[in-house]
Amino acid sequence: MQTRDYAARKGTREKRLLAKKKRAKKVVVEQVGFVPYKQQKKKTKVEICPLNNIDDSWKWKAVDDVWIVKYHQQPIYSFQEAIECHRETHHPTMYNKPNAIVNAFIQLNMRREKKNRFVDKFTRIVDTPHIFEYNNKRTVLAFSQNLEEQEEARNAGADYSGGIELIKKIQNGTFQFKEYDFVVAHANILSDLLLVRGLLKKKFPNMRIGNLGTDMNKLVTKFKNGIGYAAIPHKTFKEYGEINVAFGSLDMNMKYLEENFCALINDIELMKPQRDASFIVRIQIRSELSDESFTINYQDYIATKTDKETNEEETDETAIIDTQ
Repeated sequence: MQTRDYAARKGTREKRLLAKKKRAKKVVVEQVGFVPYKQQKKKTKVEICPLNNIDDSWKWKAVDDVWIVKYHQQPIYSFQEAIECHRETHHPTMYNKPNAIVNAFIQLNMRREKKNRFVDKFTRIVDTPHIFEYNNKRTVLAFSQNLEEQEEARNAGADYSGGIELIKKIQNGTFQFKEYDFVVAHANILSDLLLVRGLLKKKFPNMRIGNLGTDMNKLVTKFKNGIGYAAIPHKTFKEYGEINVAFGSLDMNMKYLEENFCALINDIELMKPQRDASFIVRIQIRSELSDESFTINYQDYIATKTDKETNEEETDETAIIDTQ
């Protein structure tokens, strides 16, 4: 079979050579001068997952009142002891701030039941049993068909409340709903709110989030004065997460602080993935103006499975009685 090899068009070979040169990686040799030994150690330092540093059972137990933290276990305090320690340091004779804010630093194991699956960042608001003063002002927009319920929402602290006319204003663009941090709604106006679902997006009322219900006073109070927190995963190690949240002040009654703390950690436990290992790994009590952190025994404050099962059994029994 006869074949003919025709010459390439003018400039084709030159174009191929230029493309080949562009694809070729340029190896640039950097001239490195003298690097001090300390800087070399910094470059070669390997980052360790914070979860590996929590378990200190292999360290010595402290016998004296003074010990080296590097070589000894951290003492475990009760909740009351941790609060009393902070009250001593914030006494008027020392830091002189007896009403300082108390924070809970919570470390989480973000692993899911499947390998290489982790809990994503989540933000929630807890209904606070006892309200405390904190510089965290939130604005709430309330929706309801009933005028009395709108008035109830305003009395509870809602910054603005309305009904179907307010929904029409949002549709027309004459009302700036984006200025409000949270949106709550009564269940009787949910069908009308569907018209602006695309505009409200993540702020759209939902039973799962807790901003949709039948008690306007409770809804507004929760999002106006509740404890807001965010679980933030580690940048490198996704299996580790942290929560740093304020739950009261040092001058509050100890019982009130305990109830706020209990409501907080039980709400966090609701986000626990379906696996056997614990979700909350360690909790430390901290306070402003101080660098001290007191690790506490928090297990007594978490609602056990038996408590939940008994509550479910009680609800089942009441349901059976109602049907009879």
